Amino acid sequence: MSASPTSPTSSLHPSLGRQIENQDSVPFQWHSLHKLNSSILCLAANDEYIFSGNQDNDILVWDKKTFELKATLRGHTRSVLALVYAQDKNWLFSSSGDSTVRVWSAATLKPIYIIDTYAETCAGDLFTIAWCSNLQTIFIGCQNTSLQWFTFTPPSSSNANSGTTTPNGTFVRKAHKFFDSYPQFERKPADLNANNPQLTTTTTTPSKSYFQQVFSEAQRLGVPATNVIESEHFGYIYCLIVLEWESSTTLVTGSGDETVKIWTCSPSGPSLSHTFECNYGAVLALAAQGETVYGGCQDGRIKVLDLETKTIVRTIIVQEGVDILALSVFDSDLYASCANGQVKRFSGSFDCTASWQAHDGIVLSSVITGRNSNRCMLVTGGNDDNIKVWSVVPPTPRFQSASKGEDILSDRSRLGGESISYALSKFVSIPSISCSPAHREDCRQAAIWLKKCLQQLGAKTQLLPTCSTGSTNPLVLGTFTGNQGPSSRLRPRLLFYGHYDVFPAPPRGWNSDPFAMDGKNGYLYGRGVTDNKGPIIASAFAAAELLCGRSLGVDVVFLIEGEEECGSVNFSTTIEKYKDQIGHIDAILVSNSTWISEDTPCITYGLRGVVHCSIEICNKLPDLHSGVDGGGVAEPMKDMVSLLSSLMDRQGKVQIPGFYDHVRPQTEAEKELYLRLSDIVKKPPSYLSSRWREPALTIHNIEVSGPNNPTVIPGSVKTQLSLRIVPDQDLNTISGSLCRFLRSSFDEMHSPNELKYTINNPADWWLGELNHPWFKALENAIHEEWGVEPLRIREGGSVPSVPYLEKAFACHAFHLPMGQSSDRAHLPNERVSLNNLQKGKSVVARFLVKVAEM
Repeated sequence: MSASPTSPTSSLHPSLGRQIENQDSVPFQWHSLHKLNSSILCLAANDEYIFSGNQDNDILVWDKKTFELKATLRGHTRSVLALVYAQDKNWLFSSSGDSTVRVWSAATLKPIYIIDTYAETCAGDLFTIAWCSNLQTIFIGCQNTSLQWFTFTPPSSSNANSGTTTPNGTFVRKAHKFFDSYPQFERKPADLNANNPQLTTTTTTPSKSYFQQVFSEAQRLGVPATNVIESEHFGYIYCLIVLEWESSTTLVTGSGDETVKIWTCSPSGPSLSHTFECNYGAVLALAAQGETVYGGCQDGRIKVLDLETKTIVRTIIVQEGVDILALSVFDSDLYASCANGQVKRFSGSFDCTASWQAHDGIVLSSVITGRNSNRCMLVTGGNDDNIKVWSVVPPTPRFQSASKGEDILSDRSRLGGESISYALSKFVSIPSISCSPAHREDCRQAAIWLKKCLQQLGAKTQLLPTCSTGSTNPLVLGTFTGNQGPSSRLRPRLLFYGHYDVFPAPPRGWNSDPFAMDGKNGYLYGRGVTDNKGPIIASAFAAAELLCGRSLGVDVVFLIEGEEECGSVNFSTTIEKYKDQIGHIDAILVSNSTWISEDTPCITYGLRGVVHCSIEICNKLPDLHSGVDGGGVAEPMKDMVSLLSSLMDRQGKVQIPGFYDHVRPQTEAEKELYLRLSDIVKKPPSYLSSRWREPALTIHNIEVSGPNNPTVIPGSVKTQLSLRIVPDQDLNTISGSLCRFLRSSFDEMHSPNELKYTINNPADWWLGELNHPWFKALENAIHEEWGVEPLRIREGGSVPSVPYLEKAFACHAFHLPMGQSSDRAHLPNERVSLNNLQKGKSVVARFLVKVAEM
């Protein structure tokens, strides 16, 4: 289900899809094809023809160049319900209400096979079929809820036929007691004449009709009893699609029981691997792009299903109560055909970019054809007896979706600077802004891209869902398995932690598009190049280079999250759930900060923790006018100012009781270190100490209700503050002390207003083990690569996942910064030195070699 690649756009709009467009973007209608008094139930197409399956049992063949009727394929005795073109065989498959699947040559337009469904299962209408070229199998979705399939094998195969075969090799299907029955008043036993009078010959017929002559040339086949799965769905099977990859085949089925089922296919048949509960009416249509499946439901909703994480990542509301009867995908665009005659187009970020009235009635079917030509068409069919042919153009997203099969590495045999820059440019182009709901799909696409990148570099990869609803971004897990040396000892296992999400990047202040990486004077500019996409790519290339040279003596486990910039939501619960899959870990490597200067490499050994707190003071009144009510009400703003001022004295000392009691005293070694570093940064030692090893309180903002002008008394005032904590302050103790202090200070005001406060995303402090052998190995690797002794520094910021991972895996973490102090993470014109990335890759490679030798 892949689509052809498209070139990236030069637009500054930072999203996967296009901006919402006006009616000028509605596709141009090329042509209309009409069949009198016959609804168009299904469509298929190849390079030459458009095939339409009709309510009157016929299949019409239309020439794509002239739009003239080329031929009419007759033989079905009930409405044609599904059509599938098999490109590898140049066959057209059709299924019908007559319980048969017919196979036609798309070259000669002649029948080749007639496939009868398994007679004992009362298959009924065959609503849907899907062809699998990998297995040479046609899958059939039946009215009786059974899933059936027929595999084209040599005649000697035991799976070739069912029913009976006459001595001359002619297949005779058994009559079915229900579907081959006469009306009750005729009191006749069931036989083939009841259901297929045109195709049945008798001894009294002097000569065959035209149809009998034609179909006497078609081989009759049957679905064997072994190729039937009954009652896995508790409703009609309305839709099927097959997803084929090099090493696997997946079948997806949608049903009237409101579920989508995922099947793993093998030569022995499909086996159920997962069930999605859609819960919004029957699933009437399916489409797919890579491992993303779209399910069109009866009540006007489209479910977006992620096969990798087994989660429903989004629900698109197309139109309440209007059935979605057909879906077609063109690159990242999704076309939804509706029961009210409309077709709507959705971008890769699920914005509706076009909507138009396509038919005077119900749109029953659609197909995209001509993907690789200059004449790409969306063909729709309706119950107004019309086929409409629309000119469609490929979308122009910012980045090429990783699900389309592109090679991320420009040259797999080279893992140097050019390939790092190429891969990083692809990674940066995805605006994976985790704090913005509008970019949730971009974040998922970034995870998919990174998974594929690590896989191409040689890792075994998977996505780990962080919640069952898909509302948070998945983790990327990739493991580079080291070479087994002559010793039987276990290889060390190193976990590399990073994050693929980025901070927002408003275009103001940037000299280039923040999501189109720009190289200039030895620096790479773009959001995420230093925080944290660049270090991730450099470290992955280091592991890949050693693996390629059979020099990787450790297992390197990449664990990359997508929520770090918004508090690592559900990170810890996800790690606990998948801890066995991650495996034993001996140490953790992080690269998520910068040097203290421009020229001297550093190694980070400490981070402060953080306690975020949201506070609101409000009354039960609307916003008031200060000229009318000023002085007559207890103003929430005055209470907020008093409350915040109680947190610190005039010298800036935090007034929370016991706040400083457990702060670890500064050692003489630290004092000497800060004195030496002060000469480098040209700042006093106290400046470094206050940033790195002393706790602090910061008030970030004040937000008011109402229009925020000088005459309004706001009825609600909100603020956000944070506490940075250090060794040996206890995170829970500090959080509790803050809450108690806020309550007691507010109660002393005797205000009639209401106080609310919440603690958000707390993170503990972290201090590295300076005497650990792996710390020494990392220092030595930096020294060997750069030729200078690295500076030991601490950071004032927080990385919530680092102390958690240490506790979860009972091991030490080591922090290697790759960026310079001027890299401007979170600011406009974020950058990273290409030289730093290349040397950072080499440092990681040296470190891995040293660890393996220990």
